Amino acid sequence: MWEIVRAGGPLMWPIILCSIGAAAIILERLWTLQDRRVLPRDLTQKVWQLVEANQINDKVIAALEQNSPLGKVLAAGLANRHRPREVMMERLQDTGRHVVHELERFLNTLGTIAGISPLLGLLGTVTGIIKAFEAIQQGGMGDPRMLSGGIAEALITTAAGLCVAIPAFIGYRYLRGKVDRIVIEMEKDAIRLADAVEAAQQRERNAA
Repeated sequence: MWEIVRAGGPLMWPIILCSIGAAAIILERLWTLQDRRVLPRDLTQKVWQLVEANQINDKVIAALEQNSPLGKVLAAGLANRHRPREVMMERLQDTGRHVVHELERFLNTLGTIAGISPLLGLLGTVTGIIKAFEAIQQGGMGDPRMLSGGIAEALITTAAGLCVAIPAFIGYRYLRGKVDRIVIEMEKDAIRLADAVEAAQQRERNAA
């Protein structure tokens, strides 16, 4: 393996760094974006029950905010439950934007790695071909060993760049799709929360 890295020339090092960065981001996001961590299964049902029972207080909201990204969005809505629906929806949207920003952390970096890795490989191809032509100019046309260094650098860096870019791009598209799905689920739950709070307030007015 070390011989391959050395034959690939100096551009192999940034390609290797890109591969390490891509692997770290993909693993970290896969762990962070698990449904049980972002969208706890029973959380919304518990919140609806508390709203219907009129048991929402500051302590419940604080605990909900620390529960998960979805809990943070729902807590923002519950904190503004006594305000008009338009104000509550505005607070839900503002909090949702901050939560989505956290969910998308490092994804732009992963997309950048997927984009620049083949370019680094292409740059290695160009430098390898330049070395091969320099060998020819120095009279190495009849000695294949003088051409092998440049050709090996060109092929190895191209292959290495693609080997990093392809999984990085697949990981980026998968994680982006996962974040989009999570956002849609959060939007649905936010609307349901607004409807539940409005229904609870209507019941209180009717009872009064």
